[in-house]
Amino acid sequence: MKKIIYILSLVLMLGCISTQAQNYKTHKVKQGESIESIAKLYQVTPYDIYGLNPDAKKGLKTNSILIIPKSKVSNNAPQAAIEKELIGFKEHKVKRKETLYSLCKEFDITEDELKKHNTFLYANNLRKGDVLKVPVYKKVLTVSKPESTTKSYTVLPKEGKWRIAYKFGITVDELETLNPGMNEVLKDGEVILVPNITETEEKTIDERYSYYQVLPKEGFYRLKIKLGVEQDQLEILNPELKESGLKEGMVLKIPFSSSVNEIIQTDERTESNLTNQIKDYNTKHLVVMLPFQLNKVDTDSIQDSKRELVKNPYLNMSLDFHSGALMALDSLKKLGISLKVDVYDTRNLLSEVSQILNTNSFNDVDAVIGPFMPNNIEKVASELQKYNIPVISPITKNVQLSENVFQSRPSEDLLYEKMIQFVKNDSTINHILIISDSKHTKVSDELKRMFNFASLVTSRKNKEGKDAFYLLDEDISSKLKLGKNLVFLESDNPGFISNVTSKLNSMKSKERNIILATTNKNDAFEDDEVSNYHLSHLEFHFPTISKSYNEDDGNTFVKAYEKRYGITPNKIAVRGFDLTMDVVLRLATSEDLYSSVTETPLTTYVENKFAYKKKFLGGYYNDTVYLVKYQDLKIVEVN
Repeated sequence: MKKIIYILSLVLMLGCISTQAQNYKTHKVKQGESIESIAKLYQVTPYDIYGLNPDAKKGLKTNSILIIPKSKVSNNAPQAAIEKELIGFKEHKVKRKETLYSLCKEFDITEDELKKHNTFLYANNLRKGDVLKVPVYKKVLTVSKPESTTKSYTVLPKEGKWRIAYKFGITVDELETLNPGMNEVLKDGEVILVPNITETEEKTIDERYSYYQVLPKEGFYRLKIKLGVEQDQLEILNPELKESGLKEGMVLKIPFSSSVNEIIQTDERTESNLTNQIKDYNTKHLVVMLPFQLNKVDTDSIQDSKRELVKNPYLNMSLDFHSGALMALDSLKKLGISLKVDVYDTRNLLSEVSQILNTNSFNDVDAVIGPFMPNNIEKVASELQKYNIPVISPITKNVQLSENVFQSRPSEDLLYEKMIQFVKNDSTINHILIISDSKHTKVSDELKRMFNFASLVTSRKNKEGKDAFYLLDEDISSKLKLGKNLVFLESDNPGFISNVTSKLNSMKSKERNIILATTNKNDAFEDDEVSNYHLSHLEFHFPTISKSYNEDDGNTFVKAYEKRYGITPNKIAVRGFDLTMDVVLRLATSEDLYSSVTETPLTTYVENKFAYKKKFLGGYYNDTVYLVKYQDLKIVEVN
């Protein structure tokens, strides 16, 4: 019999070796299990498990997920076990010096098995003369195939790694461990391995909340400082924290915060080319509201009209935006999209906006682009909310986000966060230097708090104690180090920017590389005093809501615009084109603008890109920006 069991075990072991799985497996810890029992189940050592699951050294938590090493895991390998089958009982009268241990050894049973059929032993010691009911067992060899701890999962449209990791309660690293060779960006329909949990145990992404991926060495205190969320709040939103504690790479649900949209380390939104996805060719009714203020233009006098164009910024912006929008409408018609477009002059007056709303029917309107100013946008949105008509803010930074408002211009906070995250993720930086004037002390202090080991230099002062807007060579050179130096320059004074960039340019060398950056690229960086050659040599990095098109690329929109209007399009004209294209294409590829938010996460056009997120109890905001740099006297996107 022993030889048969040995042969069977050997066959099973060899079978396990020949059927090694191609991927890692997961194990969901059951109550009462230990590292030793799990290691034995998968024919690995406890050290193998600890290597991939260092938190397990602190103790196992029921329902937590363990990663089992690839080289030792058998794929649904059968398990052999010898089980006992109760066939009867026999009596035994306890003799002098007999103990539970000696009796169990004599009858080849456990203390639990003996006590189970002699319940008085739970409360009393064994005594001479006690008559025991001894169970008699027959040993049976059983071979069972354990339930798989992983299952196949088909990636859904627009689904990325962190969403799947959150859904199945594991970290992104653990998901990648389960699927060696996984692509950086997952494709719709791709089949991967995930923990074998029931559908009711799977978690869903709730767009009313934000999500955060835990960084190395982050504890509850750091998260409180960084996110403003207490530990008990995190545990309510993420109940598994009470069992597993914080783990690097795990994805947490947190209260909504627009400032953490970029904190998920990998942006898994894939760019969509909507021109290839048009499915609704029904006529779209679009309304455009712009503050032309045509009532101020004297059409009988060319000179007066020219003067109005020069002095009236609203007229200039409206004409530029409208020119780009007209180019977009032509392009959309060529794609076969039928359009009805109404254009209204709001005159930048709330009373005129009210007049437009009261005297025109908006029942069948699909979307409204404009007006420009916040109070006018809020008026239009309020009146049209009853029809659930989306109102898109074209250029305004701060507008009240009611349920039907889309703010297409990204926030300033997002620009700042984009720059900070880039620097944090660049492991090649040896030192950070922050240079600012007094006006920008707040941002320089914030950068210093963000990067504790950075050096800080401020503008020299004059006799009155005010900024003189210059630095000496030793002010900068003494703070630079060998290797890669990233220098933040925070100022809106052209003379100061020119002074600093000139000195940094002269100090850059092969041994002492210098990269220039700013969190706020303002007009001063484009002043004639500031050398573009210096900015290019310093690879000047900055975040922006729109990148500049490259005239050398032969952009078809730019060529068509120049042919039609005789000039190159400015940023407002390009935005008019990009935004109009995006709104109409979203309407033509989704049921409405609202559903396009999830169906089309990211779109990119000539200079602008759009990726909307919904604010909790509010409307939608564009949460994507560019990071660009000067390179060979051109501005290119940083990947």
